[in-house]
Amino acid sequence: MKQLLRLGVCCLLLWTVAATAQMKKDEPRTAAQVLNNSVSGMEHEFVPAAEAMPESKFDFAPTSGEFKGVRTFAQQVRHVAAVNYILGAAILQEKPPADLGGESGPESLKTKAEIVKYLKDSFEYAHKAIATITDKNLLEPVKYPFGDRPSSRLELAGIVTAHGFDHYGQIVVYLRSNGIVPPASR
Repeated sequence: MKQLLRLGVCCLLLWTVAATAQMKKDEPRTAAQVLNNSVSGMEHEFVPAAEAMPESKFDFAPTSGEFKGVRTFAQQVRHVAAVNYILGAAILQEKPPADLGGESGPESLKTKAEIVKYLKDSFEYAHKAIATITDKNLLEPVKYPFGDRPSSRLELAGIVTAHGFDHYGQIVVYLRSNGIVPPASR
């Protein structure tokens, strides 16, 4: 009898877990979750691409063709990180928590390890900012950080992804120019 009771309790627990999982699966996602997933998708391609470039090539910039005066690989990565901080701060309506060096990122970051850490930290901050977006404040006017016009948290969160993918395409060219297949393409 005790075994039958234990079996019944186990079945009840399993059913409860399954029903709870189904309820969560059917619940609509929040705007913050959707935006955060978008940024995560870009982050999961951008960070490994940054890590794939050898430190000896972080100062690489293409020179053949129409590449005169473009950012180096390191400058591309620092720029994306700085803009992540700028956008996150605008979403939170606070001062960025890190040195920015303008939109270029701090010149003091020289090594691959320093630059990649700055990049990862910037994504952590962007995720923190996006997590504060609600249905109520999604379209509420906030200051646009790159000009004198209003914006919204929705727009700024979208720029994190769009801007990152724009530069991801550029660093892919840099990687392939150095014989490196980007991790997302392997």
